[in-house]
Amino acid sequence: MLILLPPSETKTAPAAGAPTALDALGFPELTAARGEVLAHLAQASARDDALEVLGVGERLRAEVERNTRLAAEPAAPALEVYTGVLYDALDHAGLSAEQRAAAADSLVVVSALWGAVRPADRIPAYRLSMGTELPGLGRLAAHWKRHLPGALEPAAGDGIVVDCRSAAYAAAWRAPRERTVAVKVVREQDGARKVVSHMAKHTRGLLARHLVERAAAGRPVGTPQDLLAAARERWHAELVEPTARAAGELVVVRTED
Repeated sequence: MLILLPPSETKTAPAAGAPTALDALGFPELTAARGEVLAHLAQASARDDALEVLGVGERLRAEVERNTRLAAEPAAPALEVYTGVLYDALDHAGLSAEQRAAAADSLVVVSALWGAVRPADRIPAYRLSMGTELPGLGRLAAHWKRHLPGALEPAAGDGIVVDCRSAAYAAAWRAPRERTVAVKVVREQDGARKVVSHMAKHTRGLLARHLVERAAAGRPVGTPQDLLAAARERWHAELVEPTARAAGELVVVRTED
């Protein structure tokens, strides 16, 4: 089982610690590609028009300036750096030792800067989104689309891929369709369904934690039907089975706020 997560826009900058060692991160096949992005991001972030290039506002200027010195910034495990609704719901700090081991085996964060990282990979806080086009490198989704298959396809093996990513990050790697189930969350009220972003992120985090807890208890998800059964332990859920032509979809239906 591979659970794909998006990064968070909000990040907690480590107060202390050694900087990231690129050759110590998971998926070493990505080391050179990561170095390219780091170098081009530092150059772009030092430009007079850096905020425009990175598509952010004035209030994030300090985070953009930090991008120019990421090689020297303190680093911490990825799931301590990524914060926000999904990661609060996942609550990695609250996992037991057995559950953390299961998370290390199954969770992967797809990142605009790093390509993909495991929970324990040490990274600094940074500001970069997958939709960005870095001068001299191009659009990041296209960059990673060239590099991620060689790293993530072996990691996925022949197991199920539970895709909790947003569309921008899903574009960077298309997991094997016949074994992939994307997670969609809708709110149902008065017979009508709609997507609520905050609720969707929160529920994906809860689902990821639930799957990790089950794996640690010796009940890993192995098939789309297993995933549906696991989701139904917590919520009303529906499944569109994956095929050779299209990934499946798990629809989690929430009726509460």
